[in-house]
Amino acid sequence: MIAFVKGEFVHKTPTVVHVDVQGVGYELQISLHTFSKIQHLNKGVLQTYLQVREDGHTLYGFYDGYEKEMFIQLISVSGIGASTARMMLSSMRPEEISRAILQGNLKQLESIKGIGKKSAERIILELRDKVGKKLPETNISSLINNTLEQDALNALIALGIARPTAELAIKKVLTAEPDSVRVEEIIKKVLKTL
Repeated sequence: MIAFVKGEFVHKTPTVVHVDVQGVGYELQISLHTFSKIQHLNKGVLQTYLQVREDGHTLYGFYDGYEKEMFIQLISVSGIGASTARMMLSSMRPEEISRAILQGNLKQLESIKGIGKKSAERIILELRDKVGKKLPETNISSLINNTLEQDALNALIALGIARPTAELAIKKVLTAEPDSVRVEEIIKKVLKTL
């Protein structure tokens, strides 16, 4: 398996990049998200995923590990192939896809070319729990806006509660009682609701 390639970007388009790795040229299929990150770079490192099929081998390139992980999660869903997953990553940033899955936002997923209602429902059903565990630490959901909420979220995750469940519970508690000012109060109220 090829985990990554590091070299000079000798040819770039919004869908393909050729990377010269010490005289060997690799063609990588990329998303618009990756293209936007590398379009002004002459060289760099791309995470890769090698798809092996009867009719050929295709190498997909990703700007970071989180986008690669999202791609792998998406192609694990029945009916979602590599082309559709790449289309999704071209239409939305990986964190936007995660947020749509966690919030069960069918309309947002259906707005992507090639994703119908049944596919969107299947993606949400199959990936909701997996995606919540894979959110990068730097991408705290928009539900968490300050350190009080962040501290409560970290504590709940440390107690073994899944991130999406904890985020939703914190939001409910703070909506019902916006005057909660201590982390301990928020955590106790969330634990009572679960």
